Amino acid sequence: MSTAEQRSTWHAEHKATLSSGQRAADIMRNGMGSWPFVGGFIFFMLVWAAINTWVLPGNGWDPYPFILLNLFLSMLAGLQGAILLIAAKRQDAIAAAMAQHDYDTDLAARADIGLLLKINKQQLEILHELRRISPDSDAVAVPPTAR
Repeated sequence: MSTAEQRSTWHAEHKATLSSGQRAADIMRNGMGSWPFVGGFIFFMLVWAAINTWVLPGNGWDPYPFILLNLFLSMLAGLQGAILLIAAKRQDAIAAAMAQHDYDTDLAARADIGLLLKINKQQLEILHELRRISPDSDAVAVPPTAR
């Protein structure tokens, strides 16, 4: 198995199947859900208000009560809502796929454990049989849990 094949995980395979829109939604979600975005956004609004109130008094492109800024904020909120819903829908699909994978792994482990228990039972039966037919019954040690 090559190094590239060993590093291939479910996440990497899933990420390779994403459309460009889904990748963009993930990038935007990760950006919008960060403190740098919040800080930058507050800074932008303060600069907007300062320019239109003090730097260009009477000549600002958006004088108080900042109706143009309000329009931009409303459009941004609508767009953010759609992007966040797209990203949340993808996260739900990922969680469902991972839960199915976990369930399949649990079923396989259960089958393996059942096989091991069956083998253990057979080994104990063989030990009991050896102890029964052995002329020196102390020669074959049977674990205390098997008695």
